[in-house]
Amino acid sequence: MAEIPDELWGSRDSALSKMLSAFASTKPGSWTVRQLMPLDRRILLRTDGRRTILGPIGAPTMLLETTGRKSGQTRISPLLFAHQGPAGSSGAIIVVGSNFGQEHHPAWTGNLLAHPAAVAIVRGKRFDVVAELLAGPAADAAYTRMVEVTSVYSTYKGRTDREIRVFRLTPVS
Repeated sequence: MAEIPDELWGSRDSALSKMLSAFASTKPGSWTVRQLMPLDRRILLRTDGRRTILGPIGAPTMLLETTGRKSGQTRISPLLFAHQGPAGSSGAIIVVGSNFGQEHHPAWTGNLLAHPAAVAIVRGKRFDVVAELLAGPAADAAYTRMVEVTSVYSTYKGRTDREIRVFRLTPVS
């Protein structure tokens, strides 16, 4: 099974990272990050997933190629991710459809539900993956893992009444 690397530049422990994470946890901070997403998407696409505006926060970033559930067209979403276990211990990664705690699910989650085969792009490397929607304790554990990687996810869960979709992406050999 292919091992998906972390894509970090910056440090989770730096003062800048802590300040930016605290800001991103606020509603104005989430709004600001959402406004930066079109620019961030262009940077990620141009660098094949190697660079992002969010780099200084030290969170693993990736691009996820899904198939549109209605259009059938390729859709690309920039996402943060976490390894299911410690980095390097498993090829599987976790992605969370928090959508900054908004009331609707992000479109990429519906795409994965309709078409679980996808492509993860990390550090310019492409990995064919199969998505599995997690539920119950498995979803809770995976969400906790995301919070460990990027604390802002603890805030997002409290902003919405919807059940946030959590997926395991497993590389296909």
